[in-house]
Amino acid sequence: MIKSFNPGVYFEIAVIDLERAVQFYTSVFGFEFERETIHDNEMALFPLDENAPGISGALAKGEIYKPTKEGTLIYLKSKDIDKTLDQAIHNGGAVLFPKTSNGEWGFVAELEDSEGNRIGLLQALD
Repeated sequence: MIKSFNPGVYFEIAVIDLERAVQFYTSVFGFEFERETIHDNEMALFPLDENAPGISGALAKGEIYKPTKEGTLIYLKSKDIDKTLDQAIHNGGAVLFPKTSNGEWGFVAELEDSEGNRIGLLQALD
């Protein structure tokens, strides 16, 4: 079997309060969001550079979106996990799994965002 692409193409993080979630992700990660309404759901789209590797997604508010710490776990890049975790705590989040070595991949951690979602962090080795 020839692998011609990575299977992940897009993600959505469920939120209850879109404004609070945008404030959290902007404060913790420095993201700028673009707002859209898609299929009657409020979306705040994460930055997307079509020339860069990886995928992007959105914060999503709507009837079908339920924040959770169970289920699928999304990992976001962090240049400095310690700083990201401190910012998360300062902005109403919590540390769910502390910074831990992941061998050759770098470091991982998990935080709880302002909406109650479990979000993974990955800090690559330089």
